[in-house]
Amino acid sequence: MATGTLTPERILEATEDMLRRHGAAKATVVDVARALGVSHGTVYRHFRTKAELREAVTKRWLDRTSDSLSGIVTGTEPPEVKLRAWLTGLFAAKQHKAGDDPELFATYTVLTGENSGVVDRHIADLTDQLATILQEGTAKGTFTPTDPTSTARAVFDATNRFHDPAYAPQWSSPEIDAAFTAVLDLVLRGLRP
Repeated sequence: MATGTLTPERILEATEDMLRRHGAAKATVVDVARALGVSHGTVYRHFRTKAELREAVTKRWLDRTSDSLSGIVTGTEPPEVKLRAWLTGLFAAKQHKAGDDPELFATYTVLTGENSGVVDRHIADLTDQLATILQEGTAKGTFTPTDPTSTARAVFDATNRFHDPAYAPQWSSPEIDAAFTAVLDLVLRGLRP
C-alpha cells in the first residue's frame, strides 16, 4: 500500500523511474500505479490519460534545463558573459543528459517526439531567455540593436548542433568542444556593435 499522500509529483517521479528501468514502450500506467502501491484508477485521477502523464513527465524533464538556465538570465554578469554562460550551460545540460544516462535519454527522445507541443513551448521558453539577454545587451550597448526575438531564434538555430537531440551522437566527439567554441565566438562577434 502507498505511504504518504499521492501527489502528481510522486506520480511523475515513479513514472520517471519506470521509464528509466523499462523504456517508453514498456512503462505503463499500471506499472506506475503498482510501484506506488495504488490502483491505476488512482493515477488516472491525477492524469486523465496515459498521454497526459507522458506529456507531464516530458515537460518536467525539459523544464529542468530551462530552470537551470533561468538563473543565468537573472544574474548580474555583463550580457556577453551571460550569453556565453547560457549557451555553454545549454550545451552542457544536453551533453550530460545524453551521456550520463543514454537509455533514459533515448526514452525521452521518444517522448519528445510524441509531445511536440511540449517541445515547442520548451523552445519558446529557451528563446525567450535568450531574447532577454540580448535585449539587456542592446540596452547596455554590448550588442548591436536588433529585434531580440528574431535574433534569439537565429542564435538558437545557429547553435542547434549543440543542443538538438538529433546531434547527440556527435556530442562525445573529441572535436566537439572546439567546434562549440568556434561557433560561440562567431555568434558573439556577430552580435557586437
